[in-house]
Amino acid sequence: MRILTFLHSFELGGVERIALRLVRSWRENGADAPLFMGRVDGPMRGELADGLSYEVPRQPFFGTARWETIWMIATLPRTIRRLRPDLLFCAGNSYTVVAVAMRLMLGRRCPPIVAKISNDLDRPDMPWAVRKLYRIWLRVQGRFIDHFVGMEEPMRGEIADRIAPPSGAITIIPDPALTLAQIDRLRATGSSPLRSGPGRRFVAIGRLARQKNFPLMLKAFAESRQPHDHLTIYGDGPERPTLERLAARLKIEAFVHFMGHVPDPASRLPEHDIFLLSSDYEGVPAVLLEALAADRAIIATHCSRSIATLLNDGTLGQLIPVGDRAAFAQAIAEADSARRDSSTSLKQVCRFSIEHAATAYLACFATVEKSRSGATAALASPCRHGSGTTVQSRT
Repeated sequence: MRILTFLHSFELGGVERIALRLVRSWRENGADAPLFMGRVDGPMRGELADGLSYEVPRQPFFGTARWETIWMIATLPRTIRRLRPDLLFCAGNSYTVVAVAMRLMLGRRCPPIVAKISNDLDRPDMPWAVRKLYRIWLRVQGRFIDHFVGMEEPMRGEIADRIAPPSGAITIIPDPALTLAQIDRLRATGSSPLRSGPGRRFVAIGRLARQKNFPLMLKAFAESRQPHDHLTIYGDGPERPTLERLAARLKIEAFVHFMGHVPDPASRLPEHDIFLLSSDYEGVPAVLLEALAADRAIIATHCSRSIATLLNDGTLGQLIPVGDRAAFAQAIAEADSARRDSSTSLKQVCRFSIEHAATAYLACFATVEKSRSGATAALASPCRHGSGTTVQSRT
């Protein structure tokens, strides 16, 4: 089976990071897994693409970063026709518009599409009218995409409610955030004694974008920090200048450290005490899994249906309402670095390994491809009975 994955670029993003790791794992498992990249820009090229072959369309004389989705819709069909994949893998919500476009442009020549749902589908952060349009768009996806993968069991109901795909077209595969070797390393270093000295060391990891709501974190930290506390933020993005100005306005610039992008930021977690997540919406955040692997105390917003399950209903981390600065500030004020149930957090995070997910995805792909092949054969048969609707089986 040939599985084609398509990504915009090597720019920073959790969806892209995990997709690149999956492609590498599939190839190591003997799968034919070509990769299409709209362009080759971005820091993850050196970090995750070493030795990884990929297809890139001929680039125009002008940059395509600002209209990368249109560029991919224009160039991906040619690669699909040339490579003739058995299946397309849509790595996250931001790529579903490309997936639907491929189905419309290629018609029956479009291979089956499996889409991973990487973000919250409820989106309470959206204005009412925008949310209504978004929900119509989700139903469109349910008509044109063959199969959906959720990253934790609560997402099954979320996908069924919002996207309404055909019966059996949902598979749950825990988000492949870490390798087993990475989990072992983080657990080994995270289990070492915490450094002595005054102050608590808070840490956050993420793209500096509006979705992550870092202003909430900075305001809560400014309101409730103790004199020697520090907050270190790993990640970069368009909001960085605004956040740096906010830290200065809150008079905490000496205690907040913007580190920018660093390779493997999870490896820095054991240097800190308490992990913070302030997002307005997420799917299953890989950074939370990394914090669990490093055995850090966690304070996180209730930013998706899966967060409570991920943190074992609050026993593995403290959950606060999305956007609630007072609750976030109180949680920071009362936070300590006492570790939670280490054995439970380790058991939880091991479910989300690349090794497990890679084989689970390949099994899912085989089921979807077989289902499509069976439906195609039924349509071609002169003795066919019934409507010929494709039935997707759940793995």
